Amino acid sequence: MKMNELREFTNEELEQKLHDLKEEIFNLRFQKSLNRLENQMRIKVVKKDIARILTLKTERQKSDTQE
Repeated sequence: MKMNELREFTNEELEQKLHDLKEEIFNLRFQKSLNRLENQMRIKVVKKDIARILTLKTERQKSDTQE
């Protein structure tokens, strides 16, 4: 997911997306431990998406405190 797409989300939508991604990465790691993971690159993609959301949340928090 691109940053431009994430910027269009509300804070509540970002929280929900973050929750979903954390749940997905848990499941992916579980599958990996059982050697049932088909696409190992998906872990990397999900981790980057989580980082993007956390970065955006931090940006929004900083802009809220400066105003």
